[in-house]
Amino acid sequence: MSAEPDQLSGRLTRLGLKSMRDRLDNLLDEAGRRDLSIRDALDLLCEAEVRHREERRIQMGLGIAKFPFVRTLDGFEFDAQPSLDPKQIRDLATCRWIAHGDALLLLGPPGVGKTHLAVALGREAVRLGFTVLFASATGLLTTLAKAHAEGRLDDRLAFYAKPKLLVIDELGYLPFERDAAHLFFQLVSRRRWCTEAGTVMEGQRAPRFRPTGPRPAWRSGSCG
Repeated sequence: MSAEPDQLSGRLTRLGLKSMRDRLDNLLDEAGRRDLSIRDALDLLCEAEVRHREERRIQMGLGIAKFPFVRTLDGFEFDAQPSLDPKQIRDLATCRWIAHGDALLLLGPPGVGKTHLAVALGREAVRLGFTVLFASATGLLTTLAKAHAEGRLDDRLAFYAKPKLLVIDELGYLPFERDAAHLFFQLVSRRRWCTEAGTVMEGQRAPRFRPTGPRPAWRSGSCG
């Protein structure tokens, strides 16, 4: 006895297989044209559902990351930056360093593609299943300073420590005041030692600190 179309659609909905439900007729037609066995036809249906869920996961991850624009490694002009090793960048795109909780520092003058690389690597991280958040250094420190003044610093530190990869844009363009430096290194410490998360920091130079009070020590990997 064959299932009625509405009955089958309802069961697929209850199972959460919405993509399979929406494409069922087309997929069954394709299975028929290819004269697939029941096992192969089921594999075709499952493959379509998995692909749909993966695409949806990536789109959700990109939305959460809040990248300011779309940049990819394929769109980067390596010929214009001969000091960069394409093989090294491709190796970074495997995101093993994120899994290890390492930091990546991209340094260079304006216009050489630091933000392009940071966004492109962030997008690769999303594709590979890592949670990512992009933030400008100024916006991040402003948010932390405000949270500190309102007694909510721990909550904001927890928020920025949660993503497996935090991309910090335009770091080092201006020297840090002592309070800003203290907040920044609270964040770095929280991410490095509490969550073992990766971080991309890019700017013209490494962060500078105004000579008021002790200067915190920091560790990072580097590229560029």
